[in-house]
Amino acid sequence: MYYNIVNGEIYKTNEQDFWNCDRGICVFKLSEWNEEHILREKTGIWHQAGQIHFCKMEKHMDYMFGTFRIPSKEKGGRDIIFALYITKKMIIILDDDGETKEAVKKLVAGPLRKNYNLWHFLYDFLLLFINEDLMFLEKIERDIAVIEEDVLEGRAEKFSYRMLYLKKLIAKFYHYYIQLKVIGDELSTDENGFFGDKDIKIFDTFSDKMERLADETQLLREYAMQVQDVYQSEIEIGQNDVMKVLTIVTTIFLPLTLIAGWYGMNFEHMPELKYKYSYPIVVFVSILIIFGSLLYFKKKRFL
Repeated sequence: MYYNIVNGEIYKTNEQDFWNCDRGICVFKLSEWNEEHILREKTGIWHQAGQIHFCKMEKHMDYMFGTFRIPSKEKGGRDIIFALYITKKMIIILDDDGETKEAVKKLVAGPLRKNYNLWHFLYDFLLLFINEDLMFLEKIERDIAVIEEDVLEGRAEKFSYRMLYLKKLIAKFYHYYIQLKVIGDELSTDENGFFGDKDIKIFDTFSDKMERLADETQLLREYAMQVQDVYQSEIEIGQNDVMKVLTIVTTIFLPLTLIAGWYGMNFEHMPELKYKYSYPIVVFVSILIIFGSLLYFKKKRFL
């Protein structure tokens, strides 16, 4: 795919016209770029893109090279991976999955700002991958709120599994936004002298957006930790209730145990052993102790 930017408009063009234009955008497959030295010869870039694990921007003498790994917003989904070569005259997009082709088509079909140029396209292209991220972060917040309600209502099934997934997701996107912010800072420094003053401002804006998204994810991380603390508190409260019941039962049966142990000694000279009413008296005293203890605990609001 080849595009030219002429008079603030993007036009689809052929390969021959593209190589002769002043400002152009092209999309190649990552494998095609690494295997076809003719492409690199035409651009004057002999750098080969390796495996892409995270987002970064490298500055070279006559070009910049960036790699991007966009985390999937769906559980079990595939990350979007692509690379960029940026020269003073062109932006080369490398992508094996075809995701960036659709993104470029979407930008070309949409309305363009006044005096549109190559760097406006770069800014809009990068923003396209984070357009719905605020809604995505809001969804994570709602998921955490649902877990919090379940904890408070005693329905915290699989709490650790659910919360661990959300915490890992938040951490992944936090690092992703920080990496994009660093890329925005690298672009705005413009050590290669590619951009004008107005272009530098839009990359500063990009960095600010990434910083705000990183702050949002940090708030979500703190919220998740608070919910985890609430869950731990609920567990401790439940354990305290169990211990209180055990303590009450132990306290009630302690005097009964004393009575049973006392009359279980079977000494020869124990007059109570031969008294015919001894057994019902002991039963009555035991019942009296039980009810007396229950009334005492209720009065003290232990029950």
